[in-house]
Amino acid sequence: MARVVVLASGSDGDVLPYLGLGRRLTEAGHPVTVAAVERFGDAITGAGLGFHRLSSTDPRQVTANSRKSPMRLMVDGLREQVPEMIRAAERADVLLCPMSTLIFGDSLAEANGIPCLALPLQPAAPTREMSPSLFGGRDLGPWLNRGTGELFVHLGPRMFAKPLADLRTRLGLKTRFTPNPRQRMLHGISPAVVPRPRDWRPEQEMVGFWWPHSTAEPPAELVDFLDDGPPPVYFSFGSVVARKTNRQRQAVTEAIRRSGVRAVVHSGWGDLAASGENVLTVGHVPHEWLLPRVAAVVHHASAGTTAAVLRAGVPSVPVPFSNDQPFWAKRLVELGTAPGVLPARGLTADGLAAKIAEAVGAPTYTERAAAIAAELRNEDGAARVIEVVQQVTEEVTAR
Repeated sequence: MARVVVLASGSDGDVLPYLGLGRRLTEAGHPVTVAAVERFGDAITGAGLGFHRLSSTDPRQVTANSRKSPMRLMVDGLREQVPEMIRAAERADVLLCPMSTLIFGDSLAEANGIPCLALPLQPAAPTREMSPSLFGGRDLGPWLNRGTGELFVHLGPRMFAKPLADLRTRLGLKTRFTPNPRQRMLHGISPAVVPRPRDWRPEQEMVGFWWPHSTAEPPAELVDFLDDGPPPVYFSFGSVVARKTNRQRQAVTEAIRRSGVRAVVHSGWGDLAASGENVLTVGHVPHEWLLPRVAAVVHHASAGTTAAVLRAGVPSVPVPFSNDQPFWAKRLVELGTAPGVLPARGLTADGLAAKIAEAVGAPTYTERAAAIAAELRNEDGAARVIEVVQQVTEEVTAR
């Protein structure tokens, strides 16, 4: 038995995908505690996992506070969480970290003499075959692809230098942090969606997706809406907090009207909404329940939402905002499940209506999405993570 702690500071995409994995680890005999902000407490305990609270700032401050950049707010938030991360790690035999907390997890593991496994949801190890996902995965040529990847590995410690130095000082470690060149990485990505780069080292694995755990019941109003007509198009920008929400609302509302589709709109962190006769605005609804019941999904192309849409076997209209979202949006087009990419910065009603009509009207997108979903049904990414957790625990015990 290994006591597992997941350091999951961040938004929905940094937390929710790890709950299903945590559930599987618990069922395998490894009790799991997830360190996350308060708003995820109910979801974590509802999955049968332990919850360790991290302090947080309301994500809406990212846009409401004009005097601080999103990066500065993130750095300040991590500094507040340093003491709580230290306490969370004290009860761990193994740490699991998304990329957002890996440099902190590595330092905690160093101080406590325990393993730390990186569990990225996007390609994170440098490779000659593609540039980093934050560059959209563009092919810059072998040397630049690899070089920019190495740059990003060393950029994290610089970006978060103050909270990282605070953590290491409290732990009695040298302030200077050097990334582990042999970091064990278990990417929660299907090789059917992103082929594993051929130049990755053996410890840089691509194990397949793992899925969120949810027992939430859909609202009766949504069930009735779905039963009352043909499958709608689902609109969700997840935990994106955009600065031009009104413009996006107008574009979504007008695109729904012009395309003539029924629509379910997820309000999300940005309070997205749309008006119209055949439109229903909802709060959080489990993707695994809703997405197989819709005709297509207009979404921000985060790693978690992209995986959920592919699992459901429905076409996409990706509207990426930032970070790794352009990478996933581009990948959906390459896979043949999306008719094109509509960057959020230039989103218009005309452009959105045209892509919606194409996604729901051309059978090739639905057929390709169904084929990929069939491949994903044969994968079990969580099984490999469980195997590695058991392996590294035995290695520590044998020392």
